[in-house]
Amino acid sequence: MPLTPLDIHNKEFTRGFRGYNEDEVNDFLDQVIKDYELVIREKRHLEETVEKLEEKLSYFKNIEETLNKSILVAQETGEEVKRSATKEARLIVKEAEKNADRIINESLAKSRKVAMEIEELKKQSSVYRTRFRMLIEAQLEMLKNEDWDALHPADPAEEYELEMK
Repeated sequence: MPLTPLDIHNKEFTRGFRGYNEDEVNDFLDQVIKDYELVIREKRHLEETVEKLEEKLSYFKNIEETLNKSILVAQETGEEVKRSATKEARLIVKEAEKNADRIINESLAKSRKVAMEIEELKKQSSVYRTRFRMLIEAQLEMLKNEDWDALHPADPAEEYELEMK
């Protein structure tokens, strides 16, 4: 067990022949007591400081562990978000490609249908034009026919007489 200042103060030395000067020994012991008390106080203060610093160190170690865990979770979450975004982007691209193919196929089908309708209209137009030409030519032939002249007299007076009869 370590000495206390009280142990030092109460220490009695036996007296011998021609021993030490009692006043010098007592003064020295008083000085040792003061220094020893100062060392003990300083030791307590340092122990308290060490305890506080150990508490703070423990607190900061907990914070560090929490931050490290949070960083790991954030990294894992980031990777998961990245994987999900990549997967979703691929799905969107596939869907867009399907839609593009569908739109292209529909457009080609409509284009073919319109082209066929145009060809049909050209044929119908040609047939109509031919029939119309034939009708006009037939009408012209009828007009050129001399039978018309026989039906109508050239003189208006003759025409009046015919009407009166």
